[in-house]
Amino acid sequence: MSSFVHLHVHSSFSPNWGLHTPLALCAAARDLGMKRLALTDRNGLYGLPDFIAAAKRTGIIPLVGSELINGRQRALLLVRDQAGYRNLCRLISALHNDSNFDLATTLTRRRSGLFVISDDRDLLTCLSQQDRHSLYVELSPGHTLEASRKLSEQLQLPPVATTRATFLHDDDHQLHRVLRSIAGNTTLSRLSDTDCANPEARLCSVQDLAARLPHCPEAVKNAAQIAAACKTDWEFRETIFPRYENLTDHRAASELTKRAKNGALWRYEALNDRIEKRLTKELDLIVHKGFAHYFLVVQELAGRSPRTCGRGSAAASLVAYCLGITHVDPLRYNLFFERFLNEGRQDPPDIDIDFPWDERDEILDFAFARYGRQRAAMVANQVGFKSRSALREIAKVFGLPAAEIKSITDRLASCWSPAKGVQALQNHPLFQDEDLHEDWQTIVALASRLNGQLRHLSQHCGGLVVVPDDMRCYVPVETSASGRPLIQWEKDQTEAAGLVKIDILGNRSLAVIRDALAAIQQYHGKNIDYRSWQPLSDDKTRALLSAGKTVGCFYIESPATRQLLQKMWRRQPLPGEDDLFEHLVMASSIIRPAANRFIREFVSRMRGKAWRHLHPDLMPILEETYGLAVYQEQITQISMALAGFSASEGDQLRKIVSKKDKHQRLSDFHQRFLSGGEERGIDKPVLEQVWEQILSFAGYSFCKPHSASYALVSCKSAWLKANYPAEFMAAVISNGGGYYSTLGYLSEARRLGLTVLPPDINQSDYPYRGCGKELQVGFLQIVSLTRQAIENLLKEREHHGPFADFADFLARLPQLCESDIRLLIKAGCFDQLEGADRRPQLVWLLLNRRQQVKPDSCGLFAEPPPDVPDLPPCERNILRAQELESLALPVSHHPLDHCRMAIARSGAVPAAALSRWIGRHVTLVGWWVTGKPIRTHEGRPMEFATFEDHSALFDATLFPAIYDRFCRLLAQPRPYLVKGLVEEEFGVISLNVKWLGFLQD
Repeated sequence: MSSFVHLHVHSSFSPNWGLHTPLALCAAARDLGMKRLALTDRNGLYGLPDFIAAAKRTGIIPLVGSELINGRQRALLLVRDQAGYRNLCRLISALHNDSNFDLATTLTRRRSGLFVISDDRDLLTCLSQQDRHSLYVELSPGHTLEASRKLSEQLQLPPVATTRATFLHDDDHQLHRVLRSIAGNTTLSRLSDTDCANPEARLCSVQDLAARLPHCPEAVKNAAQIAAACKTDWEFRETIFPRYENLTDHRAASELTKRAKNGALWRYEALNDRIEKRLTKELDLIVHKGFAHYFLVVQELAGRSPRTCGRGSAAASLVAYCLGITHVDPLRYNLFFERFLNEGRQDPPDIDIDFPWDERDEILDFAFARYGRQRAAMVANQVGFKSRSALREIAKVFGLPAAEIKSITDRLASCWSPAKGVQALQNHPLFQDEDLHEDWQTIVALASRLNGQLRHLSQHCGGLVVVPDDMRCYVPVETSASGRPLIQWEKDQTEAAGLVKIDILGNRSLAVIRDALAAIQQYHGKNIDYRSWQPLSDDKTRALLSAGKTVGCFYIESPATRQLLQKMWRRQPLPGEDDLFEHLVMASSIIRPAANRFIREFVSRMRGKAWRHLHPDLMPILEETYGLAVYQEQITQISMALAGFSASEGDQLRKIVSKKDKHQRLSDFHQRFLSGGEERGIDKPVLEQVWEQILSFAGYSFCKPHSASYALVSCKSAWLKANYPAEFMAAVISNGGGYYSTLGYLSEARRLGLTVLPPDINQSDYPYRGCGKELQVGFLQIVSLTRQAIENLLKEREHHGPFADFADFLARLPQLCESDIRLLIKAGCFDQLEGADRRPQLVWLLLNRRQQVKPDSCGLFAEPPPDVPDLPPCERNILRAQELESLALPVSHHPLDHCRMAIARSGAVPAAALSRWIGRHVTLVGWWVTGKPIRTHEGRPMEFATFEDHSALFDATLFPAIYDRFCRLLAQPRPYLVKGLVEEEFGVISLNVKWLGFLQD
């Protein structure tokens, strides 16, 4: 018994079935004295890379397999050798993709290298007639045990003992039943036991197994023998690269070198010694590490669009810059190539390329056409339960009313998670008056365990993998909702398995830039080349950026970033081109959740505060960032300089800091950092201060090359806003905006001096259109107006000119349905032709148009139209209501316009005048724009909010005590009365809120 091995084990990577992570299962097996463990998740290898890492960490020898379930057919498959692994991947892929898949039939062709274990009589009978080798009957504790023993005897196939282990703890079965209820869309009270695992399906000890299988020594012995014969070498040692045009490695290296050198001449015109040395160094390493094919593939994809943003650590590569994959000069801005690729780096780096969001699918279609569906596939997102979805789904299976569930989940703050427990929920200000009954306490407790549990796969936003032969040799492949091949692993697993990923990402701001440049060429005759464009040579652009007037500008439009830009340059001389760019890169990197306490120090030092390095060895690393760690790669450099880490160790530290499960693993690195630094004579307090800066990269952070790539797009956005605001704002809104709502962008357009024109039947296009000082609302803004109706309208107008009047419109577009025409009327599209007062008459004409058409006539009005009755015009409030209904926002007016008298009575100060009220209490009236709830270091909720009045935006802070009182009032489309203290920091104004309510008419 001492050699028994669990061969049938389900982890949390068995969607809607398993509960525990591979690490938890490996640790439990180790604690039970076991040396080997199999992971056999259902219909997939979703957790294989995690399992391999967990086994290595716990000293367990990993065995790999999967339980395949196809209708009533089921078989446990365990891998004996590499051929068996390939067959398993193909079997799983076929199960997910072939509508005619039959497990028994397919196994007759794909059994090589696999152990097949089952209690399915029909499947075993079918397979045994072909080959009895490596075929076993599964014996598990429970009501089927005796039947399985008889089946083994009847078919004369050896038995093997398993527990179908799914549970570790006594209370696991309850959570498992919750998962099964969610998967079956039923309640716990209606759930059938046959849909669940046996309560005894535990990862048990040898002694426990002996008690549960007292008469099955042969089955236990067979389990050990199978385990001894399984493949155990699961190290992912090789990097699997794509192959470009079937070139040999030597020819790919030569082609890459040629293209890179030609690209260097394109970028620099003349090459100096510094450029040539860097290019040679990079090319040598790229070729040595096997990346030549990869770079050629990426260049080909990037070349499919004239507007891209190569980003991530790859932007530090001069080769990538010369190939046109990236657009920031790594020499000019001192970008650290080793962050992307270095001799010691074990994991494969990837290159991220942003394309205009509406061109991304075309790029992916090209990739699949170029490399085929067998060689290319998308990376998966492994979608787990989030805090709200976990609570909502569990509450449903408990049978709670939908209204009650919605009431609770709608108020969940983004900074709350089930792990904080029901007490944290009850103590949150949003739930002060809520009586959470006992069921909710159970639900929250269960949700804390369900949070993050795998539910299903979805397609990663852009991860593409290309291999040299067949993807199914490496990983099982499913089909995404979009119809593309989808591997079963997410991005980190893909990387761990040695598959090199290309991120093909959609970026709305690149589409904004594209559309704005097209409008500039159309209306002004100016052609601006995206790749050679230098936006910061323009004084207006630098002034706009240094003033933080960046609403609409990519990546730098959030209230926090706008405030930071203002603090950096308020009352300072206009910065030069390189100086502004370098500081913009810093600003976009230091804005991260865990670095808030360093931002004020950063601004102070930038504006002239005296400072010194914590240690002289930090000078070459942190000099450009004022002695503070701002970029990811500085973690690696600091750990190498102060603690003697190798480059690969420093890179591991960088990765772990940003992981969610970092705390346990970081304690190791922390001790190594301290001991390494003390060995070099550095005082522990200094090391702890540096370590605190390293920890500020928790959650998310960026390397300098990534931030520099984004900053270049930000600068191009800013140039467009500074020089062509109408064209720019039209493109921003038409492409779905960014941080703010469409209403917020229309308000910004008005603050820029633009006139916002309502939709017009003869002037509007599908998107918004900007020219000069006018911004014309597009037909896309009209709620529920069909795309077909818009296309018909625009086509008719293009071919036969503008419409003379409403009757002409009806006559020329008889195919438009009544509901679409009603929407056009309500939206005011005919007001310029007919006048807003005539909307009732237009509706009358529409309703009577069919009565005027004779069956044998070919025109709309075979007879002259009747006299339109004299109907009363719509009142202003009706017109505004129709506008709001049809456009989902007010276009002809600001939402505060209707309460000007109430504003005057309130004594409110205009937001634009707040600088004259510093240090004093004021009242403002504002319309809600956006908010960001956070928690203080003590864990108390608060919020940063942005409002606007007719004159300007204003930022307001609701500290915990005020937030507790007023949080239920936030984020509503109503005019607010806000009272507070005007505060100033580095010349930037904000309001410390003391009271908040709604303005009463």
